Amino acid sequence: MNLDDQTHQRQSPPRRMRRLLARLRRSRDGTAAIEFGLLAFPFFLLIFATIEAFIAFAGEQLLENAVDTMSRQIRTGQITAFDNSRLSHKSEDQFRALFCAEISLMIKCAAEEDPNDQKLYLDVREFEEFADIPNYIPKVSGDKFSDLDTTGFAYNPGGPESINIVRAYYRWEVMTDLVRPFITNIRKDGEMPRDYLMVATAAFRNENYP
Repeated sequence: MNLDDQTHQRQSPPRRMRRLLARLRRSRDGTAAIEFGLLAFPFFLLIFATIEAFIAFAGEQLLENAVDTMSRQIRTGQITAFDNSRLSHKSEDQFRALFCAEISLMIKCAAEEDPNDQKLYLDVREFEEFADIPNYIPKVSGDKFSDLDTTGFAYNPGGPESINIVRAYYRWEVMTDLVRPFITNIRKDGEMPRDYLMVATAAFRNENYP
């Protein structure tokens, strides 16, 4: 082996290394996978948040429509509660069943619902003046995730020309784990937030029906 061959062998490994590094710098194999990995989480978070928000919005609109429908029936005397002899008389359970039928397309509130884990809460009451009607969501405490305070809720609609409210609250369970921390707004004591509280309210004066 002559001197030139020995020199070539000594220089070959560094040259091969430089050529390899140059190829690695030029290669873009796997770039798309890395970029997808970086963008996947915010992308799917946005997709799931959009779907959850759309479904929740549709459910809330359904709840508002039900409140409007039931309020109109109370206002016109189609539903009453002050006289058992009237054909229009409806008990609290009957009123709840009628309300549930209005929202059954997307929202479930079965009669056999666990009293300790209800989803739908209704508050139907008579007031002396419009100024007496509460304009806030009753919560157990000042915590923004605090549970709903239902102690003042009742079913006691008034008769002709009385002032009434119909309020409906529904616990909409957020299904997507990624989205739940961002849109939940209510929880029970000792539990992690899991529900989005839907609210619909109507205040009105009854017509002077017979």
